Amino acid sequence: MTPNFNQPLGGNSMPRFGGLASMMRLPVAESPLELDAAFIGVPLDIGTSHRPGARFGPRQIRAESSLIRPYNMATGAAPFDALQVADLGDVAINTYNLQKSVEIIERHYQPIVDSGCKPLTLGGDHTIVLPILRAMARRHGPVALVHVDAHADVNDDMFGERIAHGTPFRRAVEEGLLQTDKVWQIGLRGSGYAAEDFDWPRQQGFTVVQAHEVWYQSLAPLMERVRISIGNAPCYLSFDIDGIDPAYAGGTGTPEVGGLSVPQALEIVRGCRGLNLVGGDLVEVSPPYDTSGNTALLGANLLFEMLCVLPGVRYR
Repeated sequence: MTPNFNQPLGGNSMPRFGGLASMMRLPVAESPLELDAAFIGVPLDIGTSHRPGARFGPRQIRAESSLIRPYNMATGAAPFDALQVADLGDVAINTYNLQKSVEIIERHYQPIVDSGCKPLTLGGDHTIVLPILRAMARRHGPVALVHVDAHADVNDDMFGERIAHGTPFRRAVEEGLLQTDKVWQIGLRGSGYAAEDFDWPRQQGFTVVQAHEVWYQSLAPLMERVRISIGNAPCYLSFDIDGIDPAYAGGTGTPEVGGLSVPQALEIVRGCRGLNLVGGDLVEVSPPYDTSGNTALLGANLLFEMLCVLPGVRYR
């Protein structure tokens, strides 16, 4: 008997500007049971240090995702032919308390991860990756990481706070959530406070690829190195939209010039095919600074590309 996989609502069934605003107009589910993968929103931005607004990211990414069709014309991926996918809605964070929100997110994700469902998260600011990694590590042990960002997010604290959007990967190292020799940070750039700002991750064993090192280059060879380095280790993909140059993705809280191009971003995600991906996120889309919707549209497409490289996806 052929499995009955969920399919995105087609444009000839309902105009793409109509219907419920779920991710890719997929069915909305209440439970991760029997799902292979799920889109989840975390509308949190109280961990930001500059421009707010990422709390509105999940809603806007879902709205822009209505244009995405189920088949990837470039790679031949047909994720909805082999995976059961749904939208699990949003995490009900605490708007006024970041620490409590982190605890809420971890509790929310643990049963999802434990069920075997691979979460693809619509952020929200980058604080949210810490509780997600905590849930991942409880099931998989320390994970490998592909981290795309303008910033290393390894601050020891921000305004005296140990948890914020600039600290998650330092906390993840301290808590033993990462296989530090299998962490790749791609796209780092901008000004800093000291020459050593990017040295701490290197000292932990991370491979740091600064944006200027890959200007004008295809990232396909880099991603081949990433796949060889990570091997079959459980791997998490965390993509901060500010890793991409603000010429393409200006709707974010801490934009930095000289970033990755959109084709390079696609090469990174598509280059994760073959990795043992256990989940991913797309964070820091701030709709108030995204008046055209282009940043959220790009975020939605990158999340679709993440779905297309999950283990078990069928290619035609």
